[in-house]
Amino acid sequence: MDWMKILGTIAGIMMLVFLWPAYKHWSQHSPKAQKGDWASVILALGAVVLLVILMIASVR
Repeated sequence: MDWMKILGTIAGIMMLVFLWPAYKHWSQHSPKAQKGDWASVILALGAVVLLVILMIASVR
């Protein structure tokens, strides 16, 4: 391994170490899912899928 890969690995590990407390805090204090949340997610994903299909069809 050259020195750039070693420094990149060290930087990645340091980032994980520094971000771990924030991850723990946000995972414990995150908002809970409510009744209409899944419908909103499906609607947004469906819109993205339709946009991609439209883009593919316009290129052909």
